[in-house]
Amino acid sequence: MTDMPVTLAIDTAAPRLQLGLLRADGRADSLVDDVATGHAELLFERLAELLARNGLGHGDIARIAVTTGPGSFTGLRIGLSAARGLGLARKLPVIGVPSLLGLSLSASGPVAVLLDARRSEAYLQLFSGPGVAETPARLMPMVEAQAAVPAGYPLITEPFVDITAIARFAASADAADYPPNAAYVRDADAKPQTAARIARLGA
Repeated sequence: MTDMPVTLAIDTAAPRLQLGLLRADGRADSLVDDVATGHAELLFERLAELLARNGLGHGDIARIAVTTGPGSFTGLRIGLSAARGLGLARKLPVIGVPSLLGLSLSASGPVAVLLDARRSEAYLQLFSGPGVAETPARLMPMVEAQAAVPAGYPLITEPFVDITAIARFAASADAADYPPNAAYVRDADAKPQTAARIARLGA
């Protein structure tokens, strides 16, 4: 059996710090802290703990994954900065996993991911299977988003990804297809590159 690339996954998009580690033997481990702030202070301490309990060091990491949002502006910056910094220091591929896609990885078939975006709006994306997008991600009025969910599609409404599923996905994903760019939405929150934005309904 071919060894898996040791893959580190980082998620700071929601009010949690989540670190996942996929080992070469295919087993996965994770650390989760329920924190709304303070990700930056905890991240590298928790990473050292996760690596140590799996008998690994920074030099064993072959790939890095990070969720790209939508999510907390500050949280996303922390996760992305950490992932890019680690990747740059060791010349490793960094895979950016959109948070809605990441949430779909816990499904076993078609699924609708609908997250409260506040201001009576929601993020909505449909998937035909885990990680297989059926529609682009959209920001739309909550009532319209709820009405747009097809009958029979299970609904994911919680913002917390399965961080070990993110690591498994990133272990084989093409880094060129998943750049680590933040998926900010509202101009009031940030000034993103157009390519990294989620489309707004009617735009």
